[in-house]
Amino acid sequence: MIALIQRVKHAKVEVDSKVVGEIGTGSLVLLGVEKDDDQNKADKLLNKVMNYRMFSDENGKMNLNIQQVKGELLIVSQFTLVADTKSGNRPSFSKGATPERGLELYNYFVNKCKQSEIKFETGKFGADMQVSLVNDGPVTFQLQV
Repeated sequence: MIALIQRVKHAKVEVDSKVVGEIGTGSLVLLGVEKDDDQNKADKLLNKVMNYRMFSDENGKMNLNIQQVKGELLIVSQFTLVADTKSGNRPSFSKGATPERGLELYNYFVNKCKQSEIKFETGKFGADMQVSLVNDGPVTFQLQV
């Protein structure tokens, strides 16, 4: 399971020109599910997302996590994160989960977020989404479990 997380000033996702998710300061989480992923990996990845110290403290050092800054999450499914790009000029998605399994683990990840005190929004799994954001820093990390 892979998450590309970006520290943002604000972010939103639209489907058919309608906003389906929007946050202020926090993290945009692009989530990719591989075929061998399971709930255990989703739990580990969510723990990393929630505890990753990518927000600045009073000294300007990245020492604070999203919970400490009371930030928000925007969780967007993105199957292209699992693409194999090592050879050729066309990505291979052979490592990706089936759409059904991807949806199952995406929903599991989102439902686990509901158990936290973090405000979060989501995109729409499988939809053609337009994501806009202001990356703060810029700060972007790839997390993989």
